[in-house]
Amino acid sequence: MKKQKLVIIGNGMAGIRCVENILREDSGVFEISMFGSEPHTSYSRLMLSSVLQGETSLSDLMIRPDNWYKEHNIQLFTGETVLYIDKVSKTLKTDRNREVAYDKLILATGSSPFMLPITGADKEGVLSFRTIEDCERLINMAEDYTKAVVIGGGLLGLEAARGLFNLGMETDVVHISNHIMGRQLDEQASLMLQEELEAQGMNFLLEKEAEEILGNERVEGIRFKDGSIVKADVVVMAVGIKPNIQLAEVSGIETKKGIVVDDLLKTSVSDIYAVGECAEHKGMVYGLVQPLYEQGEVLAKHLCEQQTEGYKGSLLYTQLKISGVDVFSAGHIDSGLGKKAIHYHNEVESVYKKVVFDGSKAVGTVMFGDTRAGPLVLDAIVKNKVLSSQDKVKLLEHPDPKDSAVASYSLDKQICTCNSVSKGAIIQAVQQKNLTTAEQVKECTKASSSCGGCKPVVSELLAYIQSEDFDQKIASESPFCPCTTLTEDELVEQIQIQDLTNSNEVMKQLGWKNSNGCVTCQLAIDYYLGMIHPDYEVENQDLRGDEENKAIVQRDGYYAVVPQLYGGEMTIGQLKNITNAAERYSISQVAIGNDQRIHLLGLKQEDVPHFCEELNIPLSYSYGNRIEPIRTDIGNHECQCDKQEALHLAQVLEKKTELLQTPYRMKVGISSCVHNGARATTKDLGAIRVGGKWEIYIGGNSGRRARSGQLLCVVEHKEQVERMLLGCLQYYRKSARYLERTWHWMERLSLVHIREALFDQDLCDDLLQSLEADVAQRRDCFVPI
Repeated sequence: MKKQKLVIIGNGMAGIRCVENILREDSGVFEISMFGSEPHTSYSRLMLSSVLQGETSLSDLMIRPDNWYKEHNIQLFTGETVLYIDKVSKTLKTDRNREVAYDKLILATGSSPFMLPITGADKEGVLSFRTIEDCERLINMAEDYTKAVVIGGGLLGLEAARGLFNLGMETDVVHISNHIMGRQLDEQASLMLQEELEAQGMNFLLEKEAEEILGNERVEGIRFKDGSIVKADVVVMAVGIKPNIQLAEVSGIETKKGIVVDDLLKTSVSDIYAVGECAEHKGMVYGLVQPLYEQGEVLAKHLCEQQTEGYKGSLLYTQLKISGVDVFSAGHIDSGLGKKAIHYHNEVESVYKKVVFDGSKAVGTVMFGDTRAGPLVLDAIVKNKVLSSQDKVKLLEHPDPKDSAVASYSLDKQICTCNSVSKGAIIQAVQQKNLTTAEQVKECTKASSSCGGCKPVVSELLAYIQSEDFDQKIASESPFCPCTTLTEDELVEQIQIQDLTNSNEVMKQLGWKNSNGCVTCQLAIDYYLGMIHPDYEVENQDLRGDEENKAIVQRDGYYAVVPQLYGGEMTIGQLKNITNAAERYSISQVAIGNDQRIHLLGLKQEDVPHFCEELNIPLSYSYGNRIEPIRTDIGNHECQCDKQEALHLAQVLEKKTELLQTPYRMKVGISSCVHNGARATTKDLGAIRVGGKWEIYIGGNSGRRARSGQLLCVVEHKEQVERMLLGCLQYYRKSARYLERTWHWMERLSLVHIREALFDQDLCDDLLQSLEADVAQRRDCFVPI
């Protein structure tokens, strides 16, 4: 199938995150091109303040290097601006006279700093704080000048001021309001932050409105509307941003404050979308990074034709550490108009907390000095929890780690989406490197090192790991049994490198401490030898290919046989054979098992060969860890849905996976409709036909510890279902450890990694070819004798 041409205008954080999500969902759908007006690859604007403050280098800003674009076949045009989009011919034109066609187009043009329209704003030494070039200029200016004034007391203004202060400049912060960071903090928290920053040496000029930048060619000072003047060698304007909508306007795309989009991020023009700071969704334009990432995830799913509920808007929250002071803010921070708040203020420790309630529900919070309860309050706000009076008070207390939301997260849950750091990766780092602070976790794993939005969750997870209630261990690279110093991965590697073919060779050549091994390593060695040499198991266990050897001995000494009925379907002739043979050999019990197969029990040992001959139906092979008979919804008459396609798919899969060994016994379910008669979502692998498409799930369990599988992907045709299920099965066989369940395997590798592997067409093709070869070799070993 020919790839569609996808063009992204904007190489910033929103654009690159959207592309990353698209590659994760399905890397084979689009031929991707990206345009960026700046001469760099994608970088994090959020970390510019860290560079200015001397905490990191410019090289650490880069989100993706040049070779990443090449590896993913992305055509990148840097330093090139798109001037016009022809929505009729579906082409765009750039300032270098380049014309590019598209099938789908994403506007991720971001925003620009708002510069005050006052006299003298164009003088040398007056600049914004938005780009790498701005950052470099400020660092250079700090070497030659001594006095800086930052206009704007919001988040960006304070970060710029702190950076200039760290560079040795005397720094004033000018703000039009009577308290700083008015969007994130109430007056009390704002006053406490101001006092802290003043104690560190910064100066604030509040309720001041700039009227003119003074000086000849270069800035020398600022005159305010009240007539007062302040000296300045450098002026930084950090008063806000404005969405870059000019391209959309000239191209006839609907705009208001930003580029107007719906829940699927569609603009008013077909096949054109917008994400990030340039997009306006239901009247809101978002300037924080988390909403941009949420938009990118929704758009990627939509473009790759995956199920999505659409973008519903974002709850804004901020977790900051400003000059060593922790600040947390979320939702509606002002009481009044029916809203009431609970306050906690400790002047001695400089701690302030406020949670705002609308009736029985938390709707906002501000915390200063101690933000440990931030994630718990945020969870209550996001989930719209109904709270009792006692629950409300508890939100201001130190949270109990065992009640933490992170305690319930799976190991592959992404904690830091900016740097793809999972819960499991953080736990492993903490345990193996004895990390004790959130700052150490950031340095070691990069979690929270970009936008900082995940800082509260990282802190919450660390507190949970350090609590008495935490008892989870992440497997380290230690020997998998006492008989050897090798890990399981090293064992497999050495078997392959040295071409070892039996367990005695393995133990002798690899220096086993116990020459006979133990139960753990004996079984593991047999399994890995069987995977590397598919005929190994048959030779060593003498499982010959005749049907009588597939009979199963019971506790009472009698035998059971299970005819192989692919998909649980049989012909009238097969049914007659079964009943005739059962009557002739006086079978004591005939039952339909939960595997949808007929089980014939009570057969004498001496009758087994003759019974199999008369039955004239292959028997189901059930030794060791195998794929159990695939469950279908044939026979489920609760609905009238067509079940033939699901049945045929199950039969094909069973025939293509016969005799294969797996790390652990596997259950597979194929449901023909949304009624899910095969309970496919609670199987190791499952597929459900929903709304004309197939949803594929992985990692479920219908046993004692039941769990739902996770959605792997959504595809249209049953051939794609077959490809995904077989590819996933073989990847599990190739990369799982002995007796590792599918959900443990999924958590270890991460669902994202498994998707990326299966969506890589070349890799998936290799998996399918190796699966076919393994099955063929196993069948050769079972030729009837």
